[in-house]
Formats: sequence, C-alpha cells, structure tokens
Amino acid sequence: MPRLTTDIQLYLHEVLGIAMPGVKAWAGADALPYFLRDAFEFSEIELLGQPIVLAEGRADSATPLSDIRAWMTKVSATAGRPAVYVTDALASYERKRLIANKLPFIVPGNQLYLPDLGLDLREYFRQRTPAVDVLSPSAQAMLVFALLRQPWDADWQPAETARTLGYTTMTLSRAVKEFTAAGLATVRVAGRARVLRMEGTPDEVWERAKPLLRTPVRSTVWVDGRTLANPIGRLAGLSALARLSMLAEPRWPIYALTSADWKAASEAGVRELPEPAPGAQEWQVWCYSPALAPQATTVDPLSLTLSLQDSADERVQSALDELKGHFPW
Repeated sequence: MPRLTTDIQLYLHEVLGIAMPGVKAWAGADALPYFLRDAFEFSEIELLGQPIVLAEGRADSATPLSDIRAWMTKVSATAGRPAVYVTDALASYERKRLIANKLPFIVPGNQLYLPDLGLDLREYFRQRTPAVDVLSPSAQAMLVFALLRQPWDADWQPAETARTLGYTTMTLSRAVKEFTAAGLATVRVAGRARVLRMEGTPDEVWERAKPLLRTPVRSTVWVDGRTLANPIGRLAGLSALARLSMLAEPRWPIYALTSADWKAASEAGVRELPEPAPGAQEWQVWCYSPALAPQATTVDPLSLTLSLQDSADERVQSALDELKGHFPW
C-alpha cells in the first residue's frame, strides 16, 4: 500500500468532515504501461460517492511536472474515473501550474484540489490543527487511562478507551486531534480502526504531557457523612495520598465523584453543608471519572498527582514524590 495512505485518509477526514475513507490497491494498474507503474503507486478510494484512483509518486522517482498531466489523463482513461496525483510536497509554482491545468492533486496535511468532484483548494483548505495549550478533560482522562494500562503498549485504540469511558464519537475525534497536535501520539489506520502510538515511554509521555494537564477537581462541597449508609466515590485528595504514602490522614475524609454522582446524591437527599462539622466529608466533584483504575479504592495516582501538584505544603510535595512509586511504570 502507498506510503502516504494513512496521511491521505486522515487529511480527507479532517478537511472534508467525512468518515475515515478506506483505501485499497487498484486492480486496474496492471493494464497500464510499465513506465507508469514504475513512476507511481496506485490505489483507489471512494470520496463523496465518487470512486477515484490515487497515483502517488514514488519516493525514488523524479517525475517531470510537464509529464504528469498527460500521464494522469492516461490513467483516468484506463480507469474510467478521475485520477488524482498524490505527493508529499509541492512548490508554490508547481501548485499553480497544476491548478491552471485543472489537474487534481492532494498534498496530505497541506493542499487539496479536486475539480472533478466540485472541491477546490480555496473552499476546503484549512490550516493545520493549532498546537494545544491544555488538553480537554475528556482527552486528559483518555490519556491517563492509556498510561495506566498494564502491560504497557505504545499502541492503543482510542475508540475502545472512549467506549469504556462513555465518550461519544465526536468527543473521541476531538481528543485524537488534541493528542496529535500536542505531539503526544501519532495516528495510523489498522483495518477499520484508528490506532494511536505514544511518542516515547510512558514516563516520557507523562512528563511531556504534564504542562498540558490540569487538576480534575471542578469543585468541592461539604456533606454530612453520617446520613450515608456507604461512602460515595473514591478516596481522593489528602485521604488518598495518606493511603498511598506516609502522610497523616486529614481531619475530614475526602472523596471524588462525578457531576452525575453529585446530582444523584443531591436528588437522593444528600445536602451540602455551609462549612465542615462533626461527621462531615469533603466531596470533590471531578470533570472526569475518578475510577480510571478499576480495582482501586482510591483515585488513580496520576490524577491524584494533578489534583495536588499546586499545594504549597512541603509535606504534601514530599508525599507526592513518594506517590511516584505507585505509578505503573
């Protein structure tokens, strides 16, 4: 399969807003003259209901631009469908010549001109996804979930993670764009699935991602724990840190729960206290699930670190250093 196949699929998906198109080898290539098969790698794709042939210039073949139009006309006539020239780079003057000759072309991640399909560069060209300053809560949860996996594998399917965490397809797509824009992962297509490959070891990814990550705690409330038959949520904050280090237990137990959990508890009669009192509990309402480590009684160590990393207490910072021993790598 041509070397730019994955780049083409992702580019068309992002630029045109369509489902990830499938690319397969073009069986009709055998009917072409040898010099064409030697100069290009051929594949076929269906785009917006129209089958087209992709002709990717081989990396070791310098094809004169003056010949490309005639050669693409030959390929199109043989295929009985539009033929599109694919390359990984075009100079400005080359692009202008191709457009002037109405020759369809794709430069994945950069330029697109498909006049036979009613698509042109000016209508559909978009700038590359800008670098991200902060990962969204859903992307952060997916990243933490992936880093917690055992045994470690640099490759993972974000769709499976999204399903496990209850995220929609739209949320999944946004998260994948954030990972790639941040340089945390690259994307490839395996069959009908997208696979993310982490850029580095888990500790390297974690350190590179930390400037983009924020505390998962959205808000905190005080409740009367004496009215509860059983604890709600996971141990969090200083309570979780005390469980996982030598830090002393806080005066009031701390638990983490989701906004949905807090809403359900409120509807069940749990009321917020104006201030802590005997029997009180501190509840942290998180912006993503505090149960990313399924078998644990505390929140996961990575999210716990993020929730406490800004503490000015030296004892807390010392306990956070100790907590690194609970990281999965």
